[in-house]
Amino acid sequence: MDPTNAIERFEVAGKALGEARHRNREEGFAIIVEGPRDKVALQRLGFEGPIEVVNRGWGMDRLVAYLYETYGTRTKDRRSTMTLLMDWDRTGGKLQANLRRRLESFDVLIDEDLRKVLMKALKPETRVVESLGGLSGALAPYMSMTSILRHDDSKPTGGN
Repeated sequence: MDPTNAIERFEVAGKALGEARHRNREEGFAIIVEGPRDKVALQRLGFEGPIEVVNRGWGMDRLVAYLYETYGTRTKDRRSTMTLLMDWDRTGGKLQANLRRRLESFDVLIDEDLRKVLMKALKPETRVVESLGGLSGALAPYMSMTSILRHDDSKPTGGN
């Protein structure tokens, strides 16, 4: 991926967001974000499933117990039930590592691919989740393509 090619980077980020949005909507895949503005940004991008906010006035132990009890450790087909999407700045990185460590101590399978893709693809434009809402015009076309392709993949292709 060429760091100077914004179209290519936005396509990569949009496809990752589209996949996460599909899982969020269809499978109840939880997106864990830092604050309420992050949640609003994801909702602006069409996320309609569970979005949990870390900064809700709870202690970290209570939050981790809640996430474990609500979403479990993994799906029936052994996939993660949640992704951690903290900002890709120093504070977000520390929070991400702390939450990951605590959840993994409960044997919770964590998906961190979305954050890794966004961190790499959107580094020049933003380092915070709440800015994704402002980039929705550039990201949404690629997110929509992903959901259309995803729905087409799920159709039976012939057979019995």
